[in-house]
Amino acid sequence: MSDLALQIRPELPHDAGAIERLHERAFGPGRFARTAFRLRERALGTPELCFTALVGTLIVGSVRISPILIGADPALMLGPLAVEPAFEKRGIGAALIERALDTARAVGHRLVLLVGDEPYYARFGFRRAPAGRLVMPAPVDPARLLLAELVPGAVEEAAGRVAPMKG
Repeated sequence: MSDLALQIRPELPHDAGAIERLHERAFGPGRFARTAFRLRERALGTPELCFTALVGTLIVGSVRISPILIGADPALMLGPLAVEPAFEKRGIGAALIERALDTARAVGHRLVLLVGDEPYYARFGFRRAPAGRLVMPAPVDPARLLLAELVPGAVEEAAGRVAPMKG
């Protein structure tokens, strides 16, 4: 990861404004129309699974994980993952994903869903969701619907409508 003095720590409540501005720079206004965004905005976040990356006091990256249901079974949804454009391609996104997945696994979660590029996320254990098994709340390119098992066999059980898990 280059020579950045990178610190990854849990997201804190006072980080919200800086993270929202990071999302604006990284994704633009079109982020609000995406299926993944709409699903996450209705779910309560999982604070112990949301992390920020800092260089000094500057937030240069963020990953959030939200609880969801796949059918009647609890799962997690990774995203958004955002890195400050000037700090891309330095391993910050990878470090955030690894921390989030390791923490989720350590506290007993079984499965993580995301909408993203398989060539990037495959190194973290994400694979395409089995065709026709998940029903998203709005259209999603099936090639971008990815699952990562935190417990062996969890993907075999994943089927049904994907919905936010609320309080």
